[in-house]
Amino acid sequence: MNFASTRELLGRARRGQYAIPAFNIHNMETIQAVCQAATELESPVILAASPSTVQYMGPEFLLAMARAAVQVYPVPIALHLDHFEDPGQLQDLMAMGFPSVMIDASRLPLDDNIAVVREVTRLAARYNVSVEAELGRVGGKEDDVVVGEQEALLTDPLKAQEFVRATGVDSLAVAIGTAHGLYKSRPKLDFARLQRISAEVDVPLVLHGASGVPAEDIQKAIALGITKVNIGTELKLAFSRGIKEHFARCPASSDPREYMPPGKELMRQAAAEIIRLCGSAGKAGIE
Repeated sequence: MNFASTRELLGRARRGQYAIPAFNIHNMETIQAVCQAATELESPVILAASPSTVQYMGPEFLLAMARAAVQVYPVPIALHLDHFEDPGQLQDLMAMGFPSVMIDASRLPLDDNIAVVREVTRLAARYNVSVEAELGRVGGKEDDVVVGEQEALLTDPLKAQEFVRATGVDSLAVAIGTAHGLYKSRPKLDFARLQRISAEVDVPLVLHGASGVPAEDIQKAIALGITKVNIGTELKLAFSRGIKEHFARCPASSDPREYMPPGKELMRQAAAEIIRLCGSAGKAGIE
């Protein structure tokens, strides 16, 4: 079996008015927990890796583990590189076999953002790789990338239309009030803005910074056109909580085969909850 195409998965989700969860993975345990939850609920799933995850795992190990998951779990599994800013690095990774990428040039002025993204879509066409980009700035912290509140800019619907047409991207991450990392208070999402973007743009829309957003807000965003929901922090919290609880019970434990499984189980539960929230349960076999 091969990796599922994010382009195809998101196209189906858009037509079916549900979303595909994209889980930020960090190691073998994360991959297994997410894929187990997806298999139990018969859901397609996207494994997303940030630049720091690629550096931590090594691209060869990451690619091999993700390919093993495709062989083991009988659901559509896509592999996606998330929030990369260096087109040259992305070209190297695409040549290695990574099938889906996000080029994030959203720090740049619009014309420069378009130029960088257009270059990546040109490179991606050589390898039949799907491309996501971002317009506007999602606030918060994503690994080493920090966006302050003043710097976080919401996506302009008309500029989004121009951006998609000029770059040829397969999906667009939009800034509507979410943020990476933990929220100090309930985020206020601009649903009217999202509705206008959906009316202007003809590619699937992506919601970054969804960890901690109330369930009803995520469901409303999906109803208004979001077809990919990125989740990272919730898995980290679940994993660490499971391991901490194990050591509270067994402080002398030293075997990873004993203290990793409790973390994996809580990650599986968290992933299953997100899958149900996105409405992708039971969609693994939809053509």
